[in-house]
Amino acid sequence: MTAPVFVTDGPLAGARAGSSLTLDGAEGRHAVSVRRLRVGEEVVLTDGAGTGAAGTVAAVEGKDRLVVTVDAVRSEPPAAPRITVVQALPKGDRGEVAVETMTETGVDAIVPWAAARCITQWKGERGAKSLGKWRATAREAAKQSRRLWIPEIGEPMGTAAVAKLLAGAAFAGVLHESGTEPLAAVPLPPEGDIVLVVGPEGGVAPQELEAFAAAGARPYRLGPTVLRTSTAGTAAAALLLTRTGRWG
Repeated sequence: MTAPVFVTDGPLAGARAGSSLTLDGAEGRHAVSVRRLRVGEEVVLTDGAGTGAAGTVAAVEGKDRLVVTVDAVRSEPPAAPRITVVQALPKGDRGEVAVETMTETGVDAIVPWAAARCITQWKGERGAKSLGKWRATAREAAKQSRRLWIPEIGEPMGTAAVAKLLAGAAFAGVLHESGTEPLAAVPLPPEGDIVLVVGPEGGVAPQELEAFAAAGARPYRLGPTVLRTSTAGTAAAALLLTRTGRWG
């Protein structure tokens, strides 16, 4: 069993072997009161931006504080190519399911998209709460999957903003049943940004497909079946990670 991962609030730039780090607050409380870590157990502290400090619990203080002696520090550079999934807003809790599984798979960024045919709409306080849930889900899923990079969950975008994002990508595509070319066969760039659009339950509207095509994003299919919006991004990400060598 690999050591559990916890996210620190501060940077780890100054951490080195032999130094001490303190984990407190909500993460410290989870480590002490939920995971019940004890002196001598191994942990990994990360800043969520590619740096991780592996260490050993040196002291447990109260119900929410750990002191960790650092054994080693490592940094991971940003992955290349970078994979971003534009996820249309699903209904219910399927958005969190999509974020969780895409994070565990290895997606680098997820953009909430308010598509024309989305049943769910993020507005006002509800929208802020939903975005917070997506970000919290990504954080927890990154910890569970032992990632040192927490995926970026961007602000919700409309179709025009998504088209602009697609136009600046090294590769851009839309998962759609009208695609005649399989995503498994299309040439992919060795670096830069790969941006893939996943539509809502009602499908991508014709005017949205046109806007994305004008931005350079063609429609592609995954296979003979039609996946749910909450699972399509994860399946596509696994394919892209394999084909780009990130899963090697």
